[in-house]
Amino acid sequence: MSRMGSQGNNAGKSLRGPSQRQLRVGEQLRHILADLFIRTEFRDPELTGERLTVTEVRMTPDLRRAIIYVTRLGRSDIDDLLPALKRVTPFLRGQLGQKLRLKFLPDLHFQADTTLDYADKIDQILHSPEVRRDLED
Repeated sequence: MSRMGSQGNNAGKSLRGPSQRQLRVGEQLRHILADLFIRTEFRDPELTGERLTVTEVRMTPDLRRAIIYVTRLGRSDIDDLLPALKRVTPFLRGQLGQKLRLKFLPDLHFQADTTLDYADKIDQILHSPEVRRDLED
């Protein structure tokens, strides 16, 4: 019976979401990386002149891995730049090491943020003639 009780506690813990520390560190990372993307001219030719922004950073509970959601300003084809971001990760980690006070620097994993594309798709559906017709009936 005590075994089931401990499993129940673990299940509840995973449903709570990220801790305050995860959120705080993620937000610090987001600010630092966003600033680096604005101010830094990367040596990677694929990133030269690109305007990137960090929309969200999610930290693992042990703060050893950061999933960084990025997007290109005014464009939706961020997937093409993910390999270049992976190549500049050592440089970014070095910059983070100078600005963050953490026991360990997290591994950085970049992912495309597609939430704006999804929102645009939903907006188009809601404004389509078929949906308007159904709403008027």
